[in-house]
Amino acid sequence: MNIYVTKGNGEKVLFNPEKIKQALRASGAGRAEQEKITGLVIQNLYDGISTGKIYRMAFDLLKKESHHLAGRYKLKSAIRELGPTGYPFERFVGKIFETQGYEVETGVIVQGKCIQHEVDVVARKPGEMLMIECKFHSDSFSKSGVQIPLYIHSRFIDVKAAWKEQYGENINYRGGVVTNTRFSSDAQSYGDCAGLLMVSWDYPHHHGLKFLIDKSGLYPLTSLISLTRYQKHKLLEKGIVLCRELEPNINLLYEMKIPERQIIRILREAHNLVGK
Repeated sequence: MNIYVTKGNGEKVLFNPEKIKQALRASGAGRAEQEKITGLVIQNLYDGISTGKIYRMAFDLLKKESHHLAGRYKLKSAIRELGPTGYPFERFVGKIFETQGYEVETGVIVQGKCIQHEVDVVARKPGEMLMIECKFHSDSFSKSGVQIPLYIHSRFIDVKAAWKEQYGENINYRGGVVTNTRFSSDAQSYGDCAGLLMVSWDYPHHHGLKFLIDKSGLYPLTSLISLTRYQKHKLLEKGIVLCRELEPNINLLYEMKIPERQIIRILREAHNLVGK
C-alpha cells in the first residue's frame, strides 16, 4: 500500500500493517482478530493520516471484541493517565519492585553524606539497596535526556556514601531511573556506563517496563474501560493504582456511589485483565 502516515513528530512514513498486528498480538488478540481489525483499519486509511488516529481506530475496534484485550492494547496510554503529577507513577513503580521481592518506600527523604534528598523509590532486600528516580512524561514523544542520569548519579553518590556508613560495605548499592517513555541514546549510554539501573518502556530488552507489567500482571486501573476518567482520578487520589487493588477495596467503589451493575463490570474486567 502506497499510503503514508504521519508520526507524532511530523515525520511521514509508509504505512506498515504489521505494526498494527504486532500491537494487537501483544495485547493477546488472536490471529483472526488481528487480521479482521487490521483489514477494517486499512479500509479507512487515507494519505497523511496520523498514527495516533490509526491507534484509536484499532483500539475502538478491539474494544468491541474484548474489553480486557483493549485494556492491554492501551497500556502505554493507560500509564500516561496516571499523571499529571507523577506521584501515582511512583507508587506504581514501587509495586513492581515489590513483586520482585523488595521492601519498598516511596516519596521518602534520605540523608546523604552532604545533604538530604527526596527519593521517589527506595527498595531493599537482603544484600541490596536501590535508590530509584521515576521520570514520568504525559506524552509518548518526550524522552529522558542525558541530564537525568547525570543528576541521579550525582545524588546517588552522596546517598551511597551515607548508606555505606550506616549499613556497611557488604551491600550492593545501586541508583536507577525508571521512565514511562524512552531514554535518549546519550542518556542510555551514560546510565549503563555509570552502573545505573535504567528502565524505560522497552529497555532493557525483555526487562523493560511493558515486559515487567505483563510478567507481573500489575496493570494500572487506568487500563479499565469500565471506569470513567473521573472515577479513575478519584481512585488514584485514594492511593489505588492497580487493577488488582480494586476487589480488596470494593468499599471505595460503593462510597463513590458507582452503580452495582457497573461495579460488577469493573471487577470482571479487572479480573480478566490481570488473570490473562
